[in-house]
Amino acid sequence: MARAVRCARLVDVVGERVLTDQLVVIEGDRIVSTGPDAGFDGDVLDLGDVTVAPGLIDLHTHLVGVAACGDYAQELKHSAARQAFASIPNARDTLLAGFTTVRDVGTFRAFVDVALRDAIDAGHVPGPRMAVAGAYVTVRGGGGMLTGFAHDVEVPKEFRFGETRSVDDIRERVREIVFHGADLIKLIATGAVLANGTVPGAPELTEAQMRAAVEEASWYGRYVAAHAHGTEGIRRAVRAGVRSIEHACFLDDEAAELMAAHGAYLSADIWWADWIRETGPSQGYDAEQLRKNDETAEAQREGFRRAVRAGVKIGFGSDAGGFPHGLQGRQLATMVEHGLTPIQALKAATLTSAECMGWEDRVGSVAPGRYADLVAVPGDLDITKFADVAFVMKGGEVVKDTLRTTS
Repeated sequence: MARAVRCARLVDVVGERVLTDQLVVIEGDRIVSTGPDAGFDGDVLDLGDVTVAPGLIDLHTHLVGVAACGDYAQELKHSAARQAFASIPNARDTLLAGFTTVRDVGTFRAFVDVALRDAIDAGHVPGPRMAVAGAYVTVRGGGGMLTGFAHDVEVPKEFRFGETRSVDDIRERVREIVFHGADLIKLIATGAVLANGTVPGAPELTEAQMRAAVEEASWYGRYVAAHAHGTEGIRRAVRAGVRSIEHACFLDDEAAELMAAHGAYLSADIWWADWIRETGPSQGYDAEQLRKNDETAEAQREGFRRAVRAGVKIGFGSDAGGFPHGLQGRQLATMVEHGLTPIQALKAATLTSAECMGWEDRVGSVAPGRYADLVAVPGDLDITKFADVAFVMKGGEVVKDTLRTTS
């Protein structure tokens, strides 16, 4: 039976405008129609004086693993089963923050993210829809490895599943990751801020290796996302045909123009650096990690501004997991501070991110045929309010409502 949601204001991310007095008609878990509120013969949920937007999308999460902790050796102190159970509140907190869809882009212990995705899809646990990467594809000792151990310490195989050395080897890694249930491939193209011993600006995979990964993934209908801080790593990844660049701390004008020309998406976690600065020492981040965070923070934000000016397709990626899950909505205001309008920021976190995932036919906008995913905040459009949304609907089911509405 059809029912409807009455919206005083509805953010139209396709037209980049706010519509007033709208009615969203839902049947099952899908939107049937939207338009001016001309009355509806059925159950109506009146949200009152609010601004409604599509369910938010985060392109860069890590729902599995030790969250908000600088000591990644903690990963070895938990079993796979414990990690799976510990990921359940991470998924719940993400959903309650208004993120009804996420792309989970890697876990140190391979394929626990696949299990979490399947548990959510089966209705066993609450959480967002997930597209998962399964494991990092990385060089030995690189940005996707657990680093900082003595040379004679052997890290278990499930933490090294995506370790690669050659072009042929990377093809095999991609195939195995896909066969074990991954929706996308995540390459570690450069060093990482939090991987001790690596240099964020230094390339770690060759263009030939990344091109092989893109080609191999394409045979199975998968695309590739690339962690890339350094300019050379970004250029190699874009020329190789990756779909999105993650982080992009040292993005220069030439690399931004290359991304725009190739249609690559940017997923840049430009809020997280503030959290590390404020709480990093108390969360176990060491001197090397804090130094690299300071060295990359402003450079990344300048790169973000370059990307906006160059016309790069901007998605929303927060790196949730490095900080507590459920806080990623705070990044929307930071994106506005660095070049986007409030509606453009919401578009980045909805329609553009859906397009990056190849899911624009099901999520990312309030339109017929899409899942009935909605979030709402009180009053007029204020991007800061999306840090703590008051209402969340996923697939037609209300999972959060602090508006105290009546029907």
